[in-house]
Amino acid sequence: MSQALPKLAIVADAPAAATGSHPAAIELSQTTVTFGRGANAVPALSETSLKIRDGEFLALVGPSGCGKSTILKLASGLVRPTTGAVIVGGREVAAKALRIGMAFQNPTMLPWLTIERNVMLPLKIVQPFRASYGREKRGAFRDKAHALLAQVGLRDFAGKYPWQLSGGMLQRANLCRALIHEPRLLLLDEPFGALDQFTREELWAILQDLWLEHRPTVLLVTHDLREAGFLASRICVMSARPGRILDDSEIGFARPRNIAMTFEPDFVALNQRLRDLIVNARTGAAAPGA
Repeated sequence: MSQALPKLAIVADAPAAATGSHPAAIELSQTTVTFGRGANAVPALSETSLKIRDGEFLALVGPSGCGKSTILKLASGLVRPTTGAVIVGGREVAAKALRIGMAFQNPTMLPWLTIERNVMLPLKIVQPFRASYGREKRGAFRDKAHALLAQVGLRDFAGKYPWQLSGGMLQRANLCRALIHEPRLLLLDEPFGALDQFTREELWAILQDLWLEHRPTVLLVTHDLREAGFLASRICVMSARPGRILDDSEIGFARPRNIAMTFEPDFVALNQRLRDLIVNARTGAAAPGA
């Protein structure tokens, strides 16, 4: 059973802090994943059940190779479960019941397109926007892209090319691209891992603001425990491979959060608790082979 986490102040992340009556955006039911077959089979995820509520911001933390990214790929449909079920938006994940936005460690902007056109790419691909892209790309859609870019401090860089922007600026644009088509589910796989600490912290605040305004369901995979505590409404700690969820706890720090609060005793205690869980998971997995 999860221990109670320390809290600076409790301000509900509605609807994320709602009770079980709120619908699940993502549900894993007795789900396992094994890559390969026979002697080459590699179990990546032990039997796992997990519900992520609509509008919730959930962070997955744990040792490297524990299955965090596997869960994210299950939610996106990039990986199919070996056993069990994955339900997204009330349907099997293959049904594409929800619009999904994704951001990874590498922004992967197309170098021959301006930042504005890179951000607008999902509107060219995803319905219902695709049907009207030709008509709206220089009207409402362009205004939508510029509004998002302004929100992350890139108002004056819409006409620039990716090679003209820093890594932090590209990741801001990447977040805009992930949100431009109004996804109900935002999947983030260590999006700030390649950035320096100061840029990372700046982008935490930007992502928090974007989430508070747009309220997508967010699944964040990260190795940064401060990042998880700063951003998430709930944190799940995973064991070493084959992964399973060891601890699942609500995070009740008041929003909007700021960097100063990450040095408060309650936040430091949270980080230490998470770290102890992960260290124990790693050493426990290593012991049988010692």
